[in-house]
Amino acid sequence: MHSLFHFLVYSSAEAQFFLITAMLVLGWNIELLAGLNVNPKKWKHAMVNAGFIFSNFPLQVLVGLCFAGTMQWTAAHQFGFLYHIPVLKNRLLLFITTFIFLDFGEYIYHVIMHKVKRFWMFHVVHHSDLRLDTSTSLREHPGENFIRNSFTLLWVFISGTVFWALVLRQIIQIASNVFAHVNYRLPEKIDKYAGLLFITPNLHHVHHHYLQPYTDSNYGDVLSIWDRLFGTFRRLPPSKIIFGVDAFMDEPEKRTWFFLLKLPFGKYRKRPSGNG
Repeated sequence: MHSLFHFLVYSSAEAQFFLITAMLVLGWNIELLAGLNVNPKKWKHAMVNAGFIFSNFPLQVLVGLCFAGTMQWTAAHQFGFLYHIPVLKNRLLLFITTFIFLDFGEYIYHVIMHKVKRFWMFHVVHHSDLRLDTSTSLREHPGENFIRNSFTLLWVFISGTVFWALVLRQIIQIASNVFAHVNYRLPEKIDKYAGLLFITPNLHHVHHHYLQPYTDSNYGDVLSIWDRLFGTFRRLPPSKIIFGVDAFMDEPEKRTWFFLLKLPFGKYRKRPSGNG
């Protein structure tokens, strides 16, 4: 256990790379074994989404430096509320508190991305995927990547998140996000209980339904408790779920990687409400 902890703390980039690769492979195999992947152009679709790995990489290097610098400063000055709660000297309690705080921060960020028009135009790149699968977890515009990491950096600064706790939290987040996008639904009996605490594929599929109010629901990152607390929790029968966004269902053949990069800078399209 100690060696695993040491690896996670001092090899964060490698750990995240190997984990996300493993989760993508696992997710695809779940889809294939379940016989639920009906996309005949799977690899073409995946390559479009995978293109965002390369467009986001330079920004992520810069953001990584910002995170490292911020956490070094907060540690040196004991800045952030986590440093001033005596009970959090216990590492387990510190990690649980950090995890819950950062997960709540992700919920706030996600709601903002849906409610602010210009931010939504970046986020719509992710939602415009008409065939949800594990590669969709990679589909994030560089503009949104910058916004998301800026929010996370703010939460890290306010809280005084320590490096090892952030790494562990990121690993869990990656695994959860990949799993949430898998083209597979948990059995309803399992999801009924798992969904009480966690965002499952069943719940996240509802979030990717093309019509409001379902698009504006189930914002949770790893935990579903925030949606239950703030009234944004919804369920929808799988037979009624159609992936995409109501204002961006046209011209799917144009959804190349370059088209998606330009999408946020086009004209804002009003999102009509609907009952699904």
